[in-house]
Amino acid sequence: MRAQRVELGEFLKARRAGVAPEDVGLPGGGRRRTPGLRREELAQVAGVGVTWYTWLEQGRPINVSGQVLDAVAATLKLSPIEREHLYRLAEATPVRLPRTADCASESVLGEIVDALDPLPAVITNTRYDIIRPNSAYSDLFHDWHALPCIHKNLLWCIITEPAARAQLVNYDTEVPYLVGRLRSAYGEHVGDPDWETDLERLRSSSPEFDRLWSRHEVAACTPPGLRAIELPRP
Repeated sequence: MRAQRVELGEFLKARRAGVAPEDVGLPGGGRRRTPGLRREELAQVAGVGVTWYTWLEQGRPINVSGQVLDAVAATLKLSPIEREHLYRLAEATPVRLPRTADCASESVLGEIVDALDPLPAVITNTRYDIIRPNSAYSDLFHDWHALPCIHKNLLWCIITEPAARAQLVNYDTEVPYLVGRLRSAYGEHVGDPDWETDLERLRSSSPEFDRLWSRHEVAACTPPGLRAIELPRP
């Protein structure tokens, strides 16, 4: 619970830094030590107490209501997926994303993936662990897993494997999207030892991932476009 409240505070601070006073009808100008709205400015526009909002960012165990969170979300100009992330971290609503196990059994999905061969297909979980690839996928992307891996993970390989980085044509848009999706899923796993260990390992191994993760950006499940891959000729 404490870890989730800390994550909530970091998310709010990151989003607050991205809103200028002029964006919410306040006078701008003047030098500021940090970018974005001050806490008291956000509280003023949202119509909430400064002390209450300060405690919220500090991760204190205070009560939050949907009405107040809506006012904060509107002031921060959160997108629908960011608003959902805010609610989940604040435990204000029982909103949960459907899990694979809720939709179909792994065996049924595995049969579908296998039936797509010779088209490459793979099943991953919300952490991008590779659960089940078909033969075509394994053959096509075998050199994406050249370095020793603690576990097979799509995001890990894209960021750390030279072959994956070179072959992913839209790398600069795809990787921030994947990290944003991971951040969205993390809202349901804050404090989970497996998640925390993997994230810490990836942050220490990849300055690029650490930088993207520190933005606290979340992404909707709709990809920004086609994932373009240029493979070497045999």
